[in-house]
Amino acid sequence: MLHPVTFREEGEADIAGREALLDRVMGPIRFRRSSERLREGRLPAEGLALVALSGAAVVGTVRLWNVKACGLADGLMLGPLAVDEAWRGNGIAAALMDMALRRATLAGHGAVALVGDAPYYARFGFSAHAARRLAMPGPFERHRMLAVALRPGALERAHGTLKASGRPIVSAAAREAVFAMEQEKFAVHGR
Repeated sequence: MLHPVTFREEGEADIAGREALLDRVMGPIRFRRSSERLREGRLPAEGLALVALSGAAVVGTVRLWNVKACGLADGLMLGPLAVDEAWRGNGIAAALMDMALRRATLAGHGAVALVGDAPYYARFGFSAHAARRLAMPGPFERHRMLAVALRPGALERAHGTLKASGRPIVSAAAREAVFAMEQEKFAVHGR
């Protein structure tokens, strides 16, 4: 018997399940895409990494990442959006998209860009026209570059190549090294 699906913000316990899902759905090519250049070494935007769960199993995921471009300081890049093949056709991807866009709007972000299939994402307001002056940091298919304004006029002056602007990943080892250096400095200098 299948568990009902629940949706929530991603937690640390979901990371392995999310990565396994993305490996199954997208394979290793996901690491070679231009959108990965915007995610490398960064954390997703605050509160905008969401999962769909069946019991404890991750059956869907979407994450948004802070990006900027000329004329767009508070943008987001969506991706990846993925749903386990066994769960497709149940509205999970649409629910994840609705939740992500609603949360992004409430958090005050101006726009969301993505590289994807226009017929699918059009239902959420995305269009190639809205992204016509934006580019990715590497090869991409121009007709698949889509965007939606979350705030009126947010994309009117946006142009140029998207750049990562989110919080960098700081490993536990790096945090401990900084703490050790601070402790050593305090012990030597007494401050």
